[in-house]
Amino acid sequence: MRNEEIGAMVGSSAEWILNVSGIEERRFAAEGETVTDMAACAARDCLTAAGVQAPELGLLLVSSGSAERRFPGPAASVAHRLGLDSVPAIDLPMASAGSLFGMALANELTRAYGKILVVAAEKMSSVVLQPPMIPSTCVLFGDGAGACLLSAEEGSARIVDAAISTDGAFSEDLKLEFGHPLDMNGRTVILQASRKIPRAIETLLERNGRAAADVGCFVMHQANQNLIVRIAAALGVAAEKFYSNISRYGNTSSASMLIAAAEWSRQSGFQAGVPVVFATFGAGFHWGALLCIA
Repeated sequence: MRNEEIGAMVGSSAEWILNVSGIEERRFAAEGETVTDMAACAARDCLTAAGVQAPELGLLLVSSGSAERRFPGPAASVAHRLGLDSVPAIDLPMASAGSLFGMALANELTRAYGKILVVAAEKMSSVVLQPPMIPSTCVLFGDGAGACLLSAEEGSARIVDAAISTDGAFSEDLKLEFGHPLDMNGRTVILQASRKIPRAIETLLERNGRAAADVGCFVMHQANQNLIVRIAAALGVAAEKFYSNISRYGNTSSASMLIAAAEWSRQSGFQAGVPVVFATFGAGFHWGALLCIA
């Protein structure tokens, strides 16, 4: 859905939406399409691209902050769609940050569980397109899913280090309660994200003897293009070093980083010896960064 369409629904101009977010259009799920549907599709695509069969998995982690029910979460249903009947499937109900936290956890668990599939899927349209539609938030979000396969023995790159953090003092500033609209203190979210993400990245790079200038690409949660530019400036690197596809997808919450990573991988991807940083920030607040090297 393009800005002109959603803007007309809430009395906002397409230009205003683009200026405040960097978004030109976003994808919304088809009628009847669920979080599980999108997650299972992304999972299959990831496994196919990796040449791995679902029964080879030792663990499945599924992140979603917009699942249709309290329990069970989508992980069990996604496992069933993949034909798995005994592989543990764990839900990570973490908006925006869940995919990166899942990757950080999976990296520590691959020795015990072998191949681990991390999936993130969000149907934010089920939240933001419901009345009352709040102009400042409903124009920001889209639906989608992504996935990443981790293994201790194989892969195009390795996770060298991870820095993940949580500060519950801000848990009321970005929340979604059942039966209620999304409640977001946008000023606090942007302010804290623009501080915490650069610090996490700098901490990660410093303890691994790297500088921001050494990084080949930064792949972030696609929350807001203005935020991405601000974080690049805080790190002293060009905004062009941050992969961005938010203009075409909107903010797909925990799915956004994996969707961006998949596109970046197809377009350029890892290069031998060149560091790549993944970073995210989300409700909780939860935030963190991963350092990867091919």
